[in-house]
This record gives sequence, structure tokens and C-alpha cells, in this order.
Amino acid sequence: MRFRLAGILSVLAILTLGRVEVHAAVKVLRINPQQTDPAIELVHGPHIALYDPQVKSSHRLLVFFSGTHGKAEGTLAIDKAFAKWGYHAIGLDYEDNVVAVTCAHSNDSDCFDHYRDAIVTGSPVSGKISLNRANSILNRLQKLLLYLAQQDPDGGWGEFIADGKPDWSRIVVAGHSQGSGHAAYIGKLFQVDKVLMFSGPQDYLDDLHEPAPWLSRPSATPPSRYFAFLNKNDPFNVHHQIANCKALMRTKNPKTLMVEPEQAIQGNYRILINDEHRNPHASTTFPEFENVWEFMATAAVK
Repeated sequence: MRFRLAGILSVLAILTLGRVEVHAAVKVLRINPQQTDPAIELVHGPHIALYDPQVKSSHRLLVFFSGTHGKAEGTLAIDKAFAKWGYHAIGLDYEDNVVAVTCAHSNDSDCFDHYRDAIVTGSPVSGKISLNRANSILNRLQKLLLYLAQQDPDGGWGEFIADGKPDWSRIVVAGHSQGSGHAAYIGKLFQVDKVLMFSGPQDYLDDLHEPAPWLSRPSATPPSRYFAFLNKNDPFNVHHQIANCKALMRTKNPKTLMVEPEQAIQGNYRILINDEHRNPHASTTFPEFENVWEFMATAAVK
């Protein structure tokens, strides 16, 4: 009878939360966005939410945004690594089908700002992309957290909600390529715990030879809490990415370090760079660079 009851409870959990998997001790939830809000459209696949119930909680949530055309599940290796370090983690399904460099040659210096604003908040300001507020990143994340807190009450998701909205002070926003810019944009709007940028941002105005103006605007998150992991051979131009990071970090000379897999990293470096030649743009998400991810996750901040 006990085993039969356990089986019934497992089936009910899957029906409620979507697909549930356990990898070692990590609990992985796959949730159709429409389950959290019927006004939200599925773009590529389910949201990913995970944590390790056997690890002492860091009381921090990682929210990761994939790059252009990327699925939330595409950065599962990063999410699982953070779960090992006591984080809850979310990979968000969102509208990422318009490449960020669409504004690189725009005559409108605010093109990148409007592009980010449209995707993050749903504001009808961009000529490059349009979506309603229900499908914005902010609404998708808010509705997912509320859903998780209700449907997985033992998961501790309520810790990351304050007054029905994300508690940004406990959230690390991160992203790859296009997603790195969305993470940085959110860091401008809200005081988050950290901003972690992988292979980006790409918000550089090529014809004006300068970073997009929004990168230098006042930030709710202290500039010391922005970190970047780049590749020397990135086809999107590492020099432009570094210029963008300098604008975000409010410094002309951020501490930069060339890194290798399994290398011990110490110090207060803000920009880390690898020299991997296999798919340079994606290299920052390769599992062999978990040592760099851990440094970014645990680096002391002011």
C-alpha cells in the first residue's frame, strides 16, 4: 500500500509541475510557460527550474537567459553547476528569435535600448521587435516564480518573491550572447545580487564606434557586481564586448584575466577571457570552464 501511494503521488507531481527529473540529487522541473499564465506563449520549450535539496542553500537564485534561438534547456550544465553551490536556478523560455546585433548599424543611438526594453518589459518602443507585456521577460519570470511557490512549496521558491514580485536582491541574473544583454539591462532596472555576462553584450554601435548609450546610464545594481566571461576569438568582436563591459562597470581599466579549464582563480577580476578555438562564441558555456563559473558565482562584491 505504501509503495502504491508513493507511485500515485509521483504521478500527481508530474501532472501538476510538468516533467520532473532527478539527476543525482538535483531536482529538475520542466514547466510549460502557459501553465503559469495562459496569456504567455511557448517560444522554444519549457522553462527549466532546478535545485539540489541535499545541498545547503545559498539563499540565491540564478536566472539564466539563453542566446538567440536558444532553448532554456541549452544551458542546463550551468544551471546544474550553480545548484551544486546551493543556488536555485531557472532557465527562462522567452522571445529570443531576433538577434541583438540587429541594431549594430542603426542611425538611432537608442535602438539597442528600445530593443532591450521591448523584450525585458514588453514596452511598445522598438522597431526591431514587438511583444506584449504578458510575454515580456519580467512577466514570464514573475509568473513562473509564483507558480513554483504554489506548486512546489517544499522547494523554497517563495524565498525569491517579495510582495508578489521577484525579490531581486536575492537574484543573480545571467545570460549568454543576446541573453547577457538582457541580464545587464535588468541589472540597470533593479538592484540584483550579481550580473553575469557570457559572450556579450553585443550592444555596440559600429558606425559610431562606441557602446550603446544605455550601457553607461545609472544602474540600480552597483557596477562592481557586473562580471563577464568572454572569448578572445569571438566572431562578435571581443574588443566591442570589452568596451561594452567597461561602460557597464564604470571603469576604463577593469581587472582582466586569461583563463584555462581547471585553473584556480583568485583575485578581484571582473572580465575573464578564454582562448578556446572550438566554437569560440559558445565556449563560455562549455562545462570544462566550470572553474570560471564558480569564480563568478563566489567572487566577493561590494
